[in-house]
Amino acid sequence: MIKLGAVFLPQWAPERLRPIAEAADEAGLDELWLWEDCFWESGIATASAALAWTSQLKVGVGLLPVPLRNVAITAMEVATLHRLFPERVQVGIGHGVQDWMAQVGAKVDSPVTLLREYLDALKALLRGETVTTHGRYVHLDDVKLVWPPAEAPIFVGAVGPKTLRLAGAAADGTILTGGTTPTRTREARQLIGADDKPVVVYLHAATGPDARVRLEAERVRWGYESLDDVAVYGDAEAIAAGVRRWADAGVTTVVLQPTHDDPDPEGFVRFIARDVRNAAL
Repeated sequence: MIKLGAVFLPQWAPERLRPIAEAADEAGLDELWLWEDCFWESGIATASAALAWTSQLKVGVGLLPVPLRNVAITAMEVATLHRLFPERVQVGIGHGVQDWMAQVGAKVDSPVTLLREYLDALKALLRGETVTTHGRYVHLDDVKLVWPPAEAPIFVGAVGPKTLRLAGAAADGTILTGGTTPTRTREARQLIGADDKPVVVYLHAATGPDARVRLEAERVRWGYESLDDVAVYGDAEAIAAGVRRWADAGVTTVVLQPTHDDPDPEGFVRFIARDVRNAAL
């Protein structure tokens, strides 16, 4: 059965997180996803807080930009989250927005090489191995976590063919960005190749009387030619029908991405967890 999630947008102040996470948990939302966008909010800090404030909700971080973070720090933080909140954490890593990486002096010549080295080292550390590696970008000398987790799946955010193939070959799951059409989702699934691994997609969504107007502003902001095949809006039946299109294209989790000016984020997560879930069954 398709899993449903929602995004806590970084455009919302950190203090908005608690009531939204608690509403999602109380309503039975499958997953709440957080972003580490520069220079808004930390993915790990917000995930830790959301997990502590809830009891059943799964929390995803999608994604941590690898040029911004030493792999040993990421391994320590991910391991800590998984030991504190077993089976409730999903963390994704990725290239990051290249303009942002340049702003902080972290942009690299070969993002794919960095991601491959980083992913291999991160997964080895999380398995409890002692890691020594001297690649083009990742350098570790006899590094071993004291408190490795029992398990810690790592997702990769991917757009291009090389990264999609890398995700399929070496990651535990893949995250597809908002704006990925059902057709593009099918193409991505072919490049990922591993049918048994989860695929998460962000999908622009809005409900309420001004849903179409708010999504039109999102279309302009993101530079889409139209809202066709990149967004869903309307009542629960209409949004559920859209969710099924992406499910049929091969994703395992549809994470509905509200507009940054949604008038009732708590109501949005309840609507997804209850109304859309019931309509999507």
